[in-house]
Amino acid sequence: MKSSKYLEELRTQDAAALQDQLVAAKKELFNLRFQNATNQLENTGRIKEVRKNIARIQTVIAEKAE
Repeated sequence: MKSSKYLEELRTQDAAALQDQLVAAKKELFNLRFQNATNQLENTGRIKEVRKNIARIQTVIAEKAE
């Protein structure tokens, strides 16, 4: 499964790298939403995928904070 490998990869990273990935994912989501609003986005499923990745990153950050 793709998401479990992605989660394992996230859990091996330190907090600073996770924060960098979170910022990058949020920027990507903003750009995807902008493209969708201007009818330039071809793969609308990518928005859902990026949103889930953001949630995964935030979950790993919360786990490491405990």
